[in-house]
Amino acid sequence: MQTVTPSQTSAQLPQAVEPRNPGMPLDLEWVRGVQANTSAIERRAKTLPGRRSVKKDHQAAWLLKAISMIDLTTLSGDDTEGRVQRLCSKAKQPVRADLLSTLGLPDLTTGAICVYHDMVETAVTALQGTGIPVAAVSTGFPAGLSPFHLRVEEIRQSVAAGAKEIDIVITRRHVLQGNWQALYDEMKAFREACGDAHVKAILATGELGSLRNVARASLVCMMAGADFIKTSTGKESVNATLPVSLVMIRAIRDYYDRTGYRVGYKPAGGISKAKDALVYLSLIKDELGDRWLQPDLFRFGASSLLGDIERQLEHHVTGNYSAGYRHAMG
Repeated sequence: MQTVTPSQTSAQLPQAVEPRNPGMPLDLEWVRGVQANTSAIERRAKTLPGRRSVKKDHQAAWLLKAISMIDLTTLSGDDTEGRVQRLCSKAKQPVRADLLSTLGLPDLTTGAICVYHDMVETAVTALQGTGIPVAAVSTGFPAGLSPFHLRVEEIRQSVAAGAKEIDIVITRRHVLQGNWQALYDEMKAFREACGDAHVKAILATGELGSLRNVARASLVCMMAGADFIKTSTGKESVNATLPVSLVMIRAIRDYYDRTGYRVGYKPAGGISKAKDALVYLSLIKDELGDRWLQPDLFRFGASSLLGDIERQLEHHVTGNYSAGYRHAMG
């Protein structure tokens, strides 16, 4: 078996120290000028799965790259310390050691662990010394309808507990009512409460009504200082889709062209197959370029995705598909 490493694709580049997006004053003329041609966006999105095809060693290399950008997530009401500890062990060694050894990549971790606030300290302790950040969902996740002062305090408490990333949810009604000033002020307050922790703004795109609203909300959150924009909580009826991703990615590109600051992107919810991960990676490469194919600028919000990628890697190494229990999440 030929050794496979991500350097076999152009996806692997030295990771630069990226200046953090400081935000900017709300530019309502820019926001209101944003439009979205839904039919054209949907036509483009339909072509994406068939436009790029990587096989054999190159496919394995891209799948290894995808693992390094997964926010391995558990957000269930029955989460326990033991479950989170086991998930952290999986983050530290996401692929079986024998497979990694054969593939020639002994050091590989996921991009982060994502948990509720109550589990932040457990995850931080389990990941101590690994460099894997803990992300906490916050601000009344998933609905985002708790009192504002409690949402801000929840952010502060998660940061104090050791979370290096905070996934916040916006108030959807601000978008549906076109109240961009209120959305900007809310996002700015969340960013300030995060301090040095990076903030991912969850738009809950399945509840925003139109692709134009998605585009405008993306832009407002970036203006307010979001480090990432994220599609979904994973709890909506519609989560990450390719049309939504195309709209958000192009908003990121527009923001970078005008300000010089790169903002990250995180699709979440419904991405569970290795082939889907490859489509998203090719979309990022096409629309934003190689610099965004690094964990500081792109993440998958997922839980079951890792298991399918590991099965595909075992097939690459052995020629056989294995049972799911051979690749347990925890």
